[in-house]
Amino acid sequence: MTPSHQDPSHASLDAHGLRRRDVFPLVGGVALAALVAPGLASAEDDDDNGHDDDQSAPSRFVYVGTYTAPNTAPGGIVPSTAKGIYVFKMNGSDGGLSPVQVFVIENPSWVAVDANASHLYATSEVSTWRGTPNTGGITAFAISPTTGMISSLGDQLTQGAIPAHVIVDPSGKFALVGNYIGANWSVLPILANGALGPATDVFAVHGHGPNTARQEAPHPHHTIFDPAGKFVIGADLGTDNVWSWTLNTATGKLVPNANLDHAQVASGSGPRHASFHPSGKFVYVIDEMVSSITAFTYDATAGTFIWLQTVSTLPADFTGKSSTAEIIVHQSGKFVYGSNRGHNSIVGFRIDQTTGKLHLIGWTSTQGAIPRGFNIDPSGRLMLVGNQNSDTVVPFRINQDSGRLHPTGAVTSTPVPVSFAFGRVIA
Repeated sequence: MTPSHQDPSHASLDAHGLRRRDVFPLVGGVALAALVAPGLASAEDDDDNGHDDDQSAPSRFVYVGTYTAPNTAPGGIVPSTAKGIYVFKMNGSDGGLSPVQVFVIENPSWVAVDANASHLYATSEVSTWRGTPNTGGITAFAISPTTGMISSLGDQLTQGAIPAHVIVDPSGKFALVGNYIGANWSVLPILANGALGPATDVFAVHGHGPNTARQEAPHPHHTIFDPAGKFVIGADLGTDNVWSWTLNTATGKLVPNANLDHAQVASGSGPRHASFHPSGKFVYVIDEMVSSITAFTYDATAGTFIWLQTVSTLPADFTGKSSTAEIIVHQSGKFVYGSNRGHNSIVGFRIDQTTGKLHLIGWTSTQGAIPRGFNIDPSGRLMLVGNQNSDTVVPFRINQDSGRLHPTGAVTSTPVPVSFAFGRVIA
């Protein structure tokens, strides 16, 4: 993996203030460089035993979320030309995407499918939905099992402005939404036909962080259940907290974890997303504002966290501006990856299976600008990376032994790709 040292010189301030939350001054790699052990850099010199085992991933449907015209996406430089949710067929041999459908809807910045990929849920990242102020929208879709196409089942208010993320709970009974400007998480029931009912809970959080420009209030950004499905955690960029709850599936209410209602990352870090090790022993949080990953050991019985390690996502010699976005632990539990917007790379780490600590693999250029979102297909063989400001999806093959990423060359041009959900395997 060759490090990319691109300076995000095209980044510009956005006149829309809090709605464009990613374009405030960001902390570069220098501030966090001391947190990375000096020996980690030698991991880049490890031999890579081929690109993979030459086995393809299954071909399947892929759903891509966007920021739509005439808006300029957060951190964007020109108005978007996207129209809504883009549906593709993915070629499992190289990750190439063939268009199936475009469903017109405003700012569907996050898309998620349920466990059997029969329904899709999309948050519309806006501050007014259907004429109601101070709320975004969430739309439910039925997915055709044969064509992969989506059809609307209706929408609901998220009860908070700028919904940034949605996840379906393991029981399939509820969708949980993090409202970035609303400073709350909402819970919406999933009806028998996959449609959504009005929110059964709106859980507000309180506090702030030291950065008055970015952390003047809570900013919920992500929600994830632990592998056992017992606890749910929420990353809050505004307070530097990772909140912890249980979900009462009888009432649709979030209940604070009595053992520890939150964990904290370093002050001013801005936790954005989190990803669990499949064993349930470790959880990794990516910190947007300082470009770091914070590792915790995790007690799955109590739902509690203990700080383990913090590492930079950037090379020690990088001097430009950059922020992080997505983090995903590989299905094998052997690797974790994070995206750097500005450095324009995916950083990879090996996970020590005993201690949970991270050891650097290296950086791979995303071949474009501002990689906000990426996802790994369920087989663990392919990674799709969306370059928001370059309007491209770039696929990488994942070496199953080394964790290194290798571009397949099957680049797809599509406007402002920012989130990815994998659907059913194509027969």
